[in-house]
Amino acid sequence: MGAIVCATRGGAGSRAVQEQAVQRANLRDQKLIFLYVIDTSRLSEADEALREAVEIELDWLGRTLLYIAQIRAENSGTESSVVIRQGRVVAEICSFVNEQTAELLLLGAPRGTTASIIGDDPVEILAERICQETGVPVEVVRPDSGDQSGLSKTFCADSPAADDQSDP
Repeated sequence: MGAIVCATRGGAGSRAVQEQAVQRANLRDQKLIFLYVIDTSRLSEADEALREAVEIELDWLGRTLLYIAQIRAENSGTESSVVIRQGRVVAEICSFVNEQTAELLLLGAPRGTTASIIGDDPVEILAERICQETGVPVEVVRPDSGDQSGLSKTFCADSPAADDQSDP
């Protein structure tokens, strides 16, 4: 049985996606892995000292965010592990879910975004791309929005895990 991977970045959607990941792991009795990717590719023009300092800060931020996620999972009775990767976000996520033979990837959407009917939402585009490259269903979880809490949309509808699009 493959793992559930929750890619987290620390934005407003992180708490919602982490809670959803814990629920999915409990429901399916699966291993849960929180993933954080450090991407400094945009700093290629910066001098080496600045890039190194930013990498150190991002690593500290990632470890802190993953520690918080792991505590949340533990408080819900779910064991989890954490992984930090460095590189381009999409490439690292795809590589990691393939290495883990993941059965589901969860991504959090930024607060204030809504599911797109016309397919132009950046998080949904990312989810579809990862799904197409890996064949792993990707669930996009949106933070609380008014009376709707933790809404999600799953990509790769031909996969068995993608049939579960309901709120837990």
